[in-house]
Amino acid sequence: MPADRVFLDTNIWLYAFMQESQTGRRDVAVDLISRKTQTIIVSHQVVNEVCVNLLKKGGASEELVKGLIHDFFSRYAPVANNEACLMRASGLRESLSLAYWDSLIVASALENRCSILYTEDMQHGQVIDQLLTIVNPFLNG
Repeated sequence: MPADRVFLDTNIWLYAFMQESQTGRRDVAVDLISRKTQTIIVSHQVVNEVCVNLLKKGGASEELVKGLIHDFFSRYAPVANNEACLMRASGLRESLSLAYWDSLIVASALENRCSILYTEDMQHGQVIDQLLTIVNPFLNG
């Protein structure tokens, strides 16, 4: 049985990487990242957002960020947004009234055949294009 393809939004990575994160959220994020029953998809956008937030809010050094970039590319082969993805994002903004950056995350997850998008920034349980389910892993129950 093939592993589920899942997309982890920026906030999941930040909770996992930032030491001052709420312990419960950090534990959930680390668990999501370490699951062996799934294939994690990450986009260049997410890598960029993680790096800028770690530098600005997390006080990370450039050396740490360089190592993180290397790890993302060696472990997950981040995907770039091509024309089809950008056009799909535009359609999602029109049909679902998504914010610009959220629409790119959703389009990237759809273009890469993900079944789940883990995020706390969108509507939990929403199913998009009958393919992608938005899951907020921090909700209780």
